[in-house]
Amino acid sequence: MNKHYAALDICGVNPIVAMPFTSSGELDEGSFVRLLEHLATTQVQGATLFGIASEFPKLDDRERDRLAQLFVSTLAGSPLYRAMSVTDHSTEVAVKRARFYASLGVDALMLLPPFFLQPSPQAIQEHIFAVLEAVDIPVMVQYAPGETGLSISPEQLAAVATRYPHAVFKIECNPPVEYTREFLAHAPQACVLNGYAGLYMLQMLAAGGKGVMPGCSFSEIYVRIYRHWQRGEQALAEALHLTLLPYIQRWMGHCEYIIQVEKTILQRRNIIASDYCRHPGWALTAEDNKLIDTFIADFQL
Repeated sequence: MNKHYAALDICGVNPIVAMPFTSSGELDEGSFVRLLEHLATTQVQGATLFGIASEFPKLDDRERDRLAQLFVSTLAGSPLYRAMSVTDHSTEVAVKRARFYASLGVDALMLLPPFFLQPSPQAIQEHIFAVLEAVDIPVMVQYAPGETGLSISPEQLAAVATRYPHAVFKIECNPPVEYTREFLAHAPQACVLNGYAGLYMLQMLAAGGKGVMPGCSFSEIYVRIYRHWQRGEQALAEALHLTLLPYIQRWMGHCEYIIQVEKTILQRRNIIASDYCRHPGWALTAEDNKLIDTFIADFQL
C-alpha cells in the first residue's frame, strides 16, 4: 500500500509520462505498462500522467479514464509517488475529475489553470481554489505562461501557498529562477518543482526548488544529476548537466519537437513499440535522428 504523501514529499525527479500509441495512432496499453514498469526501476521519486508531454489534449475522455486506472494499478506498491494532471477548463468538471482521480488512489494531482478564452484573474483564482478545496492530497499548481499565455504574479501564487498547505508549485516560466526566488520570498514554506526539460534544474535547486519534472525517456540522467546535488558534488552535477544542456536546449525549441524526440528515444531504447505522436505533431529530420543516436551513445542509454 502506498504511503500518504504530504506536500513536502513531492520532490526529486518526477518525469511526465509519455503516451505510447500504435503506428496507426491507437493507444498502446502494453507499451504504456512497460514504460511505467521501466520508470519504477530508474530510482525516480515520482511520475506524473497527463502533463503536456503526455499529449493530453489529444486523448478522449474514455482513453483518459482507462489510462488513469492503468497508471494507478501498474505503479501500486512501487516506491514512486503517482500524480495525475487535471487540465479541464471548466471549474465544475475540474473538481469532478480531481475527486475521481483521488478516488482511484493517486498520491497527488497537478493542476493546469484554465486559459481558453482568457478567463479573468479572479476566475482563474477561483478555479485553483475550488480544485484545492476538493481534495486533501498534494496538488501541484502548474505555472506555464509560455504554453498557456496566462501570467500569474509571484504574489498571487504566494497567496495560494499561504491559504493551502497541500499546494505544491510547478514553475516553468522562462527563465524561472528569479520568479521562483521572488515567490519563495513571499512564501518560504512552499514546495517548488520545475519542468522545462530540466534546463534550469541546478539553478532552481540552488534557488530553493525541491525537484525537477522533465520528460521520461532519459530519466536516469536527471536522477544522476539530482544525486550529485544531494551529496554536495556540485562540480559533478554541473558537468553532467552541461553535457545534457545542448541537447535539451535544441529540443525545447518547441513542445511538439521534444515530445517527438522523447518518444523516438523511448522506441530506440525498446521501451515502447512505436514513436507515433498524434497529429498535429512534429516531423524529425535526418539530422534529428542522427543527433538522437549520438545522444543515446553519449549517455549509454
